[in-house]
Formats: sequence, C-alpha cells, structure tokens
Amino acid sequence: MTTATLDRTAGAPATGAPKRGVLGRVVDRIGGGLVQVVLILIALFWLVPTLGLLVVSIRGEQYNNASGWWTIFTQPAQLTLENYANLLATGFTSSFWNTVLITVPATLLVIGLAAMAAYAFAWIDFPGRDGLFLVVVGLLVVPIQIALIPVAKLYGTLGLFGSIPGVVLFHVAFGLPFAIFLLRNFFAGIPRELLEAARMDGAGEWKIFATVVFPLAKPAVASLGIFQFLWVWNDLLIALVFANTENQPMTKALQSQMRQFGTNVDILAPGAFLSLIIPLVLFFAFQRYFVQGMMAGSVK
Repeated sequence: MTTATLDRTAGAPATGAPKRGVLGRVVDRIGGGLVQVVLILIALFWLVPTLGLLVVSIRGEQYNNASGWWTIFTQPAQLTLENYANLLATGFTSSFWNTVLITVPATLLVIGLAAMAAYAFAWIDFPGRDGLFLVVVGLLVVPIQIALIPVAKLYGTLGLFGSIPGVVLFHVAFGLPFAIFLLRNFFAGIPRELLEAARMDGAGEWKIFATVVFPLAKPAVASLGIFQFLWVWNDLLIALVFANTENQPMTKALQSQMRQFGTNVDILAPGAFLSLIIPLVLFFAFQRYFVQGMMAGSVK
C-alpha cells in the first residue's frame, strides 16, 4: 500500500492548493477585466466636470443660458470660439503671464533652496542640526493667515507690497518647510556608500550634491515641483492680499470678473478652463516621476 493510500485511509488532509469551483474560476477570469472597467468608469466620472467646463467655454452665451452643455452632442453648431476672444479682450493675457511670472520662480526657488538645505540636514554634521530641523518641521503647522498682516507691514516698509516679487517671496517662504522635510527624508535614504565613494575620489560636498544626490532625487524633486506648482498656480488668498490690479494672477482676475458681472459665464468658463489646462498638462507630463516619488517615500 502506498503512502498516498495510507494518507487517504487515515483521513489525512490532502496537501497542495485546493481546487477552485466553477464560480471561483469564473471570478478569476473576469476579476482583472472587471476591475479595469470599474476604474475606467470612475476616471470618466471624475472627468465629466472638466468636459462640461470645456463645452461651456466654447458654447455661445445664448445657448448656455437656454440649455445644458450636453445638448452639444445633438446640436454641434452651438460651438464657437467667441468666448475666448471676449476673454482675451478683457486683458486676461496679462493675468496669465503674471501667473507664470509668479509660479515658475516660486517653484524653482523652492526646489533649489530646499534641495540644498535638505542635503545639509541629511548628510552634513553641523552644530544644532537636529534642533534646527525640528524648527523647520514645526513651521509646517504654522497657518498662512497669521503671517498676512505682519508680512504686509514688512512689504509696505520695503516697497514690495503689490508687486510680483513680494508674492513670489511669500510663496517661497511658506513652501520651504514642507519641501525641506520631503527632500530631507528622501536624501537620508540614499546609501552612505555612494557618498563615501565620491569623497574618496576627492569630491567636495557641492560636487557630491550636484552629481550624486540631486540626480538620484529626480522622482522626489518632480513630486515636489508638481505640488508647489499647483499650490502657487491655484492660489487666491495670497494674490488677493499682496497683488495689485496690474500684477494680479488669473485667480484674482477671475474673482474680479465674478464680482463685477455676477454670472458672466462666457468670461468665467474659458478663463477657468485655461487656468485648469496648464496644471493638467504638467501633471500628465511628469506623472511617471510623481508616482515614483510617492512610491519611494512609501517604502523607504
């Protein structure tokens, strides 16, 4: 009598993976496809407001007042670019470039300054390093609102109130704590052996930072850049307080249009879509690095 026969005779449990029934095999076959279908439906659902905003921005004012945006599928003659022409006639172009002049320097300065500070906190031993880093972490919980009046008084003294540099400096100051915290944690996960090998080859701290550490931090830097760009691009509070009419970004320009004309959809819709499309393109362009940065931070 074989061993398998003895096991069955003694009632011993069979080894190996249990056989799945017909229903289980069907679930296995359609499970992956079903998940993909559900995710696609969720993505389409979240894109509906964006699609609606795009359609409203290219419909005539009389059609927007008379019917819903979905009627363009049966009446495509409603579409026109007249709304964008009217938007440009209001001087919105200057607000767009003001937004660019605020967002790009605020993003690049935060990345550059935070990267250097994060490298120092992670790999350079200097007196008071840990205490100073705790101060940086503590600044993460400081709300922007408590600094508006003191900074406004300071800007009035320095002559920066109402200027683009004043808005940029405010965004840089309040963007640095989070940026330093994020990059420092990423830099600390880089193997020490890489830095020691560079030092043995005669590289100084600046060269190590520029040629070893910073290139390895591309995913984290991309993630930080996306975060900072979106925060500054979509900001309204700082623009309302520190930007005057000549230097106002798009968010303040749209808010002023709403205050002056109420339900002026033919101006607000194309302006809102233009302010939306740039961050959307940026996110999709750097999506791969953004996901890598988030995954690196989660498993480190």
